[in-house]
Amino acid sequence: VQLQASGGGLVQAGGSLRLSCAASGRTFSSFMMGWFRQAPGKEREFVSSISRSGGQTYYADSVKGRFTISRDGTKNTSYLIMNSLKPEDTAVYYCAAAYWGTNYDYWGQGTLVTVSS
Repeated sequence: VQLQASGGGLVQAGGSLRLSCAASGRTFSSFMMGWFRQAPGKEREFVSSISRSGGQTYYADSVKGRFTISRDGTKNTSYLIMNSLKPEDTAVYYCAAAYWGTNYDYWGQGTLVTVSS
């Protein structure tokens, strides 16, 4: 599967952004979808994921209550709505897809989110 992430940009603290991850090449519903991020000088970290059915969602503690993940099977797209953004949310955000369990074998190219204080 090929993944194309988009929606990043520059936003002030307290603002919102919606990231999109468009998937192509294989059956979208076969994949668990996830979002990860990597801040400058730091390792990549898990942000959120959504089950194949969309019925279960998972969040890192740092974004719980502010970010919402969803998926649209008609558009083969996963979304990450980010509210109440903080400067520490600044990072390159990557979407990923897992065909087996939570083994994320497929990755998008990343989209940069910059939150100014």
